[in-house]
Amino acid sequence: MTARYAASAADAPTIERFPDFPPRDDMQNPLHLYRPGFITALDIHFGSSPTTFVLSETPIGWRPSGSRAGILIPDLMIAFDVDPDVIISQRGYSIDEHGKPPDFVLEVASPSTGRRDYTDKRAGYADFGVPEHWLFDSSGGQYHLSPLSGDSLADGAYRAIPIERVDENRLRGRSEVLGLDLCWEYGSLRWWDPVSESYLPTHREDNVGRVAERQGRIAAERGRIAAERGRIAAERGRIAAERGRVAERQRRMEAEAEVERLREQLRRMQQG
Repeated sequence: MTARYAASAADAPTIERFPDFPPRDDMQNPLHLYRPGFITALDIHFGSSPTTFVLSETPIGWRPSGSRAGILIPDLMIAFDVDPDVIISQRGYSIDEHGKPPDFVLEVASPSTGRRDYTDKRAGYADFGVPEHWLFDSSGGQYHLSPLSGDSLADGAYRAIPIERVDENRLRGRSEVLGLDLCWEYGSLRWWDPVSESYLPTHREDNVGRVAERQGRIAAERGRIAAERGRIAAERGRIAAERGRVAERQRRMEAEAEVERLREQLRRMQQG
């Protein structure tokens, strides 16, 4: 079985880049990786480092090959301390070029590829030396042997990573490579960060948070405007009251002056 994969760089001819492969026609990656936005969420989580590569459906091999032999295409690949520009230019991940395999791969089950994910591809990733290999099956194990499973490489062979059953609808396993928990929750893939004790947000959750934050800012701004309008109205009221007091004082002064004028006029009449 493992003879299908290149055992060394000499097993494949050298070309500049990996061959093009037709896009997959199933909906599993769009549903569980693209639509939730986990490629971006993982990239952001790892600091958008220029030496970290997080991408889906990137060919992996010893070096670019003119045939599919010796090449595997994981649904999700994460590699640290690599040159993403080389991966992009070669349209694939050359283990020889980077001097190391990717650090993490994940396969999402589909009716057409489910069995191969946990047989041929699993053996291939072990041959390549990938430290961690994970399987996610939204159906609950119809296409893989279980809803969620992980393997850690030890002495050239994969050993099962313990999976915790939180309840009948939730499973969780720790990726030591990523420092994250992979979760199967009600048929959905989630990523739990034990440091922040929070899930990596999906696009929808992130957008909901952004909308809530924006609405909070708008409400706060409206409150500030209302308070400013109240302050202006109070100031106008104070000015109007002051004007009233000034007018009243003016009238009183005018009245007192008129009284004094009449008194003066009366005194003159009495003296005359």
